[in-house]
Amino acid sequence: MDTFDDDFKLDPLSDLDCLRIIGVAIDKARDDDDVTLNTRALAWCEELDARPLSGGHAVMRDYFRSNALAFAGARRRSEEDSAWEWDQEELQKQIYYLRRATRCQEYEQADLLLQCQILTNLAGALSHCGRFVEASAVWTEALRKNPKFWMARGNRGSSLMDYARAHNDGPHEPIFMWFAHRELEQMLSDMDEEPTLGDQGLRSHFASKIDHIERHYKLEAIDEAFSLDASGSNLNVGDEYRHWCLFSGLYLNTLNDIAPIELATHDDLDLPSMVTKLGKAPVVVGFFNQLKQEFVSARWLYFEAVNSDEVHDSDLGVYLYNTLDYPAYGLAVEKLKISFRMAYSILDKIAYFLNQYLDLGIAKNKVSFRGIWKEEKSSTVRPEFNASKNWPLRGLYWLSKDLFEPEFADVTDPDAQGLSKLRNHLEHKYVKVQSFAIPNPDTSDMWFDDFAYSLTIDELERRTLRLLRLVRAALIYLILGMHAEERRRHDELPTDALLGAFDLIPFEDERKRRN
Repeated sequence: MDTFDDDFKLDPLSDLDCLRIIGVAIDKARDDDDVTLNTRALAWCEELDARPLSGGHAVMRDYFRSNALAFAGARRRSEEDSAWEWDQEELQKQIYYLRRATRCQEYEQADLLLQCQILTNLAGALSHCGRFVEASAVWTEALRKNPKFWMARGNRGSSLMDYARAHNDGPHEPIFMWFAHRELEQMLSDMDEEPTLGDQGLRSHFASKIDHIERHYKLEAIDEAFSLDASGSNLNVGDEYRHWCLFSGLYLNTLNDIAPIELATHDDLDLPSMVTKLGKAPVVVGFFNQLKQEFVSARWLYFEAVNSDEVHDSDLGVYLYNTLDYPAYGLAVEKLKISFRMAYSILDKIAYFLNQYLDLGIAKNKVSFRGIWKEEKSSTVRPEFNASKNWPLRGLYWLSKDLFEPEFADVTDPDAQGLSKLRNHLEHKYVKVQSFAIPNPDTSDMWFDDFAYSLTIDELERRTLRLLRLVRAALIYLILGMHAEERRRHDELPTDALLGAFDLIPFEDERKRRN
């Protein structure tokens, strides 16, 4: 019997048989470029939603559905020239279902190959929409699960090439290319050792990228100039704080997304050379100084808080009541809260920055990270963005979806869930931090505090660290988005335009004191 006859029904089949048929249908649809069969496979996935699938089967269903959505999205983008649309329904659903698969309780017990495939595809989707900083970390997670999973390594190498091109100038681009070349060469070696871990037909695709790098970059000279060592064995990072920043991926330095190398141990994220009208000062320079300073200060406060194991002098003699639900008080807890609030506030300030830099004309009292992307009282992306082929800025927009889009609410990283709600309570309401969670609290108990937004100190630490990483990524997307914008502006200058240069001098560390 032809499995894909028009009258074929899933009803009489077992869950596993249904999944096998759906998987075959999606692969066949892709191979035959059959949009109709792919649409039917998506409908079958919808039918399975009504079944109480086991966790392992639910993981497979969401993985298959994401593959069908990836094919549908790629097909639409190629046919309708919509590759640069900022809102793409198939891409959003693809990310949703891949994340939902990883959130399933049985995900860690699923076949290791399937886990790696899910992570690799998730990273690819994130990279496509512009969230390349976070995509690199997801590919790295797949490689931690299986260092020989060469599809993840090859895609990460390719993404590093795109990341490199997002820089306008400076030494970072060749360093990225050096590491991309190393990843891609390792990928081809692993492909020979483990040929079943991916599509062998991609060999020429990845080999062409290696050839491109070798033709345009002097790899030996780059290695010699920067003493590149990704093993971490020869690191000299100075102190515990700097070591923690490096291995936590929290330096405002794009090299920190490649590997734990010494070159990444400072916050060198910088504005591109900017073209402004004669007599108009580049006022965003001072603003970006402030954004960087606030981020590194929030980062330090977090580090101090999580490494504090003593009662601070300022807490001695402060009379507080024990409310019998294991509350946590003290300066370290407040530093965590301050770190969270400082970091979160940077997001709205990024929106304020963009409003000025891109001359969007939004009233200053209406600018927010949630609202800057779309027309007022509309779900339509502003034309200034939607018409732009600015990859990093699109990533910044998609990052905002994790914070504010209801569709992503239940599939984002657990430590990133409810960041907006927590921020609102910290700023305007009541947050109670507890030493540990009370199992199965009795909500009818007279001491149950239904007035508070409650979470444990461990949860607050994890959410603050997650927020710091999100904000770091946002700042990188902002700056590399400016690099892309400045390239566009420069290309549109008249051929006879007269340009004068004005160099700004660095602010010395010695002057970073109160007096």
